[in-house]
Amino acid sequence: MCWGGWYTELDDRPHENCGVVAIFSVRGANAVPMCIDTLRALQHRGQEAWGIAVPGKAPLKRMGLVSGSSSDFRRLAHEYASPAVIGHVRYSTVGGGGLEHAQPLKVGDMCVAHNGTIANAREISNMVGGCTFTPQSATDTLVAAHRLVSLMSDNSGLGQALSVLKNEMVGSFCFTFISDDGSVYAARDPKGFRPMVLGHKEDDDVYIVASESSALSAVGAELVRNVEPGELLRISGDGLESERFSDDASRAHCSFEFTYFAHPSSNMEGANIYVARKNIGRLLARKFPIRDADLVVPVPDSARPAALGYAQQLGLSFDEGLLKDRYSKKGPLRSFIEPHQTERVEINRWIMPIREIIQGRHVVVVDDSLVRGTSSKSIVKALRRAGARKISMLITYPPVTHPCYAGIDFPSQEELATHAGGIRPDMTREEVTERVRRDIGADFLGYNDAENLAEAVGMPADSMCFACSTGNYDALGVTPQFRSRREMKGEMHGMAEEGKEEGKEEKGPGGA
Repeated sequence: MCWGGWYTELDDRPHENCGVVAIFSVRGANAVPMCIDTLRALQHRGQEAWGIAVPGKAPLKRMGLVSGSSSDFRRLAHEYASPAVIGHVRYSTVGGGGLEHAQPLKVGDMCVAHNGTIANAREISNMVGGCTFTPQSATDTLVAAHRLVSLMSDNSGLGQALSVLKNEMVGSFCFTFISDDGSVYAARDPKGFRPMVLGHKEDDDVYIVASESSALSAVGAELVRNVEPGELLRISGDGLESERFSDDASRAHCSFEFTYFAHPSSNMEGANIYVARKNIGRLLARKFPIRDADLVVPVPDSARPAALGYAQQLGLSFDEGLLKDRYSKKGPLRSFIEPHQTERVEINRWIMPIREIIQGRHVVVVDDSLVRGTSSKSIVKALRRAGARKISMLITYPPVTHPCYAGIDFPSQEELATHAGGIRPDMTREEVTERVRRDIGADFLGYNDAENLAEAVGMPADSMCFACSTGNYDALGVTPQFRSRREMKGEMHGMAEEGKEEGKEEKGPGGA
C-alpha cells in the first residue's frame, strides 16, 4: 500500500482491491444496518478486515469477515446510529495485516475509505509537512488523506483538492469520505480503473454509493448509474450534488474485474457480469474448439458462467466436477485474494473432484485466471487422482506477465507462472504457454486474449486496462523497474530501520 517510488521499485506493500460504501438517508433514518448489509454483499472483494465510520466517532474496525461479528450487529447499529455512514471491506494482501491497516481511517475531521493503489505514496508523503510516516504504519490511503487535508487547509474544497491530487498520484482510487458535519462524499479516479456505482432507495430517501451494484441489490436499492470517472459526489441533507474534478476522456477500466473480482449479479460499465462471463466462454469456444472433450467443468466459482457458455457453444456436456467444501474454514473463501501461499494452498485443498463425473473422461477445465499457478497445479493433480483421461485447461483471462499498479495483487514477476521455470524474455507467447502447461501438468492450456475479452464485455479494448498482460503502463503514466521478492524484502527491511531512526528524531501528528 505504501512506500517505494513507483518508478524505481516494486515494494512489498499490500495492493488493494477492496470494497467501499457510502450511504446517506435524507430523511434521517439510521443507515448503519444498511451499511453492514452492503458490506456483506461486497465480501467477495475483501476477506481480511472490515469497518465503518460515522460522524463524530472513531471508526469501527474488525478483523475477518463481516458475518464474523453478526452477534454484535444489533448493538453496533444502535451504538453507531447515524443517517450518514461509510464502510470498507479489505482485500487480503501481501503483508500489512492487523487493524492498524484496516479502514476507514480518520484524518482531521474526515474519515476515508479507499479502493485502489497509490503507487507513489512516498513522493506524496514528502508533500505533507509535519507528518512522520513509517513503513510499519503508513498506508497509501493514509498518505493521500493527509495530502487532501493539507490541500483543503488552503481554503480549497474537496473537489479542488482532488483536482490537484490526481496530478500528483500514480495509481487508482475510488474514495468514500465522511466529514464530522455529517456529509458523505464519493470520488472515482479519472481513468475509471476501479468500479463505483450510485444507487437510490425510495424508503427513507437513501442514496448509496458502492463498489458494485450487487451491494445495492442486497438492500433493495435501484441502480441509478455509474459514478463517472473524475466525478465527486456529495450527499447531505440538501440531497445529491455532483462536480467534476477531471475532464480526462480516456478510460482504463480494469479487465480483471470482469473475469474474477466482480460479483456475477453486478452491472459494471453497462455490462452484466454474468452475461459477460458467459459470452467469454462462447468466444473461448470459437478460439479453442475442443470438440473431442467429454465434458466441461468450471473451477468454482468465478468461472462457472464462462464454462457454461463454452459448453453450450460447442454442444458439450457441462457438469460440476469440482466442488468447494462450504463447511470447511477456508473452503468458502477465494484463493487469489489470500495473502500467503500456505493459505492459498489450504483453500485449494477444499476444491474436491467428483470421481464419478471425472473418471475416464477428457475434461475441459475452465478457470478465470492463472496467476501464480498454485490453483491450476493443485486442480490438475486432483483431476488426475480422480481418473481423468485427459485434461485441457482454458483460462478466461490473458496471460498475466507483469505486476499490477492499479489495485490488483499480482505479485513480483518472479512469482508469476509466466516467469517461472527458466522462462526467457525472448520467448514467444506460445513458448511461454507451453512452459506453463508443462509446469501445471495439463495436456492442453489455452489463454484468452484481450480482444476476445473486450468483445465479450461489449467495450472497446482500448478503454480497458490490460497492463498486467501487455506490460504497457501508459494509462498510469509509469515505466516501472521490476525487482525480485528478495530485493523487495531487503529494501523494506532497510526502510524499516530508517523509519525507526527518523521516528526517534521527530513525531508529527500523522506519526505512528
